[in-house]
Amino acid sequence: MLVEHRMTPKPTTVTADTSLKEALELLRASPFRHLPVVDAEGALAGIVTERSLKLSSPTSTTTLSVFEVDYILSHTQVGQVMSSPVISVRPGLPLEEAAQVMIDHRIGCLPVVEDNKLVGIISDTDIFRVFAEGLGGGHPSLRLTVTIPEEVGSLAKMTNCVADIGGNIYSMGLFWGDKPEDRVVTLRLEGVDKEAAVEALENAGVQVVTVWEPPKE
Repeated sequence: MLVEHRMTPKPTTVTADTSLKEALELLRASPFRHLPVVDAEGALAGIVTERSLKLSSPTSTTTLSVFEVDYILSHTQVGQVMSSPVISVRPGLPLEEAAQVMIDHRIGCLPVVEDNKLVGIISDTDIFRVFAEGLGGGHPSLRLTVTIPEEVGSLAKMTNCVADIGGNIYSMGLFWGDKPEDRVVTLRLEGVDKEAAVEALENAGVQVVTVWEPPKE
């Protein structure tokens, strides 16, 4: 899956001469927390967040009057407080690579740029949503965590074991274990009960670490 598959296309934007008051009102009336700043040609010039705008605004402890605060917010432009240059990605970048960029730079969103034009934006919430979807979050199914050796054929052995008892793998995630020779696998299974799944896997030499079932309503 690529960035273009999960980004928000044609995001709401502001320009450098937009006032802080306008930008804050726009963010407070919307579900997003980031505003890309573009120039007259649609090229990415910077970015502001709700947090950065609040930090640039007079605080609640100020001695300024309401009218003075409003004046400051109305006459301070986004271009004076925006972050620039901006870390951005292309729409064809794999999602996991975009997530790694966010982790490395400790940022919560990435504008998506193609041919020097802003075409979308992807946020940490979009990444979390894919993570939850990929691991079957919210789906009523049996969840197992198992450990398999990092060697050729070990994953096939495990999946074949599930198929042999009539189970369907709804979702699967593969992670590194505590030891370099181990891989940790999370499975969401359908069509098989807990006892049968655990017994079959352990008989096949697969170490079952945790077992979880959603609470029954």
